[in-house]
Amino acid sequence: MNSSVRSFLKAQAQEYKPVVMVGKGGVDARIITALNEALASHELVKVKFQAFKDEKRTLSEDLATQTGSELVSIIGFIATFYRESEDRLIHIPKDLIKKGE
Repeated sequence: MNSSVRSFLKAQAQEYKPVVMVGKGGVDARIITALNEALASHELVKVKFQAFKDEKRTLSEDLATQTGSELVSIIGFIATFYRESEDRLIHIPKDLIKKGE
């Protein structure tokens, strides 16, 4: 994902509220399942870290790997993930995609 696409997705995500919360239980199968379901229906999802705040970068990268998504950004204690679905709910302009090539 190039920086132009990342900026576009960050702008889109500003209106979104966190859908998945990481609490005392940490990142387990329930969190991965919830994130997978949210990505399948929304494509762009925010995850809030209510615990494990010091490990948010590492945990976010692991979540992205395990769900086959892209880590768009981490701002404060909220990580934003993107995974394109078959329905293509978010239309990324082609000129932004080509900028990185």
